[in-house]
Amino acid sequence: MILAIANQKGGVGKTTTAINLSSALALRGKPTLLIDLDPQSNATLSYVDPSTLQRSVYDVITDSSCALSDVIEPATQENLWVAPARISLAKLEGQLVAEIDAHFRFKDKLAPVLERFPCVVIDCPPTLGLLTVNALVAATHLLIPIQSSYFALEGTDDLLETIEKVRLRANPGLEILGILITMHDRRTSIARDTMTQIREVFGTQVFRTVISKNVRLEESPAYRESIFHFAPNSRGAADYYSLCEEVMARV
Repeated sequence: MILAIANQKGGVGKTTTAINLSSALALRGKPTLLIDLDPQSNATLSYVDPSTLQRSVYDVITDSSCALSDVIEPATQENLWVAPARISLAKLEGQLVAEIDAHFRFKDKLAPVLERFPCVVIDCPPTLGLLTVNALVAATHLLIPIQSSYFALEGTDDLLETIEKVRLRANPGLEILGILITMHDRRTSIARDTMTQIREVFGTQVFRTVISKNVRLEESPAYRESIFHFAPNSRGAADYYSLCEEVMARV
C-alpha cells in the first residue's frame, strides 16, 4: 500500500493523520515509511530535527545520484521510518516545471524501497501543485481528510478533478481508499450537519471512523510523539487505531 493523504485545503488534519496512521501501522508490526512531501516539514518535525539533516526528499527528487534510501531516517518508534522534508521543497515546482518527467520523478525514486516497506504513507502539501501530483502518480491509494466544519466541501471538486486527470494520464490504478471526517466536535449542530452532508455526498467512501476534536491530538506534535506514545488512553488514540483497522480492511 502506498497511501497519499491529500487535500488542498489546509488545516484539515492531514499531517496529524499521516503521523498517527503511520504510527498505528507500525504498532501493528507493519514496517512503515512516512514520507514528508510538505515544505512545512511538520511530519518530519514529529520524529526528526531537519537542521541535522544533510539531505532530504528535495535532494531525492532533484538529484539523480541521490536515492530515497539515502535520506530515510529511523523514527523513535519500532517499525517506523521517515523520509524527511525541509523548506527547500518549496522551490521544487519552479525548478521542475519545464522538465518532461516532472510528474514521475518521485514514483521512480520510490520504487527501489518498496520491498522494505509494505506500508508507505505520504503527507502531501495543502496545494494541488507538482508535489501533490507526484504523490498521486506514485500512490496506489488516496485518503482525503475533510474537516467537520461549514466550509468542509469547499475545493473538493478541484481535488477530484485532479485525481481523475492523474488516473487518465499517469496512474489508472489510483483508488480513493476513503474520505476521513476530522476535527469533529460532536457538541455542535453544525458539525453534525456537516458530517451528514459529507456522508450524503460521498456515501460508502466515507470511513466509519470519525476523528473527534481532541486536545491531546493538538498537543502531541509539540512533544514530537504520535498520539499513541503521548496519550495512549486518549480519545484521539482510539480514533486513529480504529482508522488503522479500517484502512487495513479496505486495502
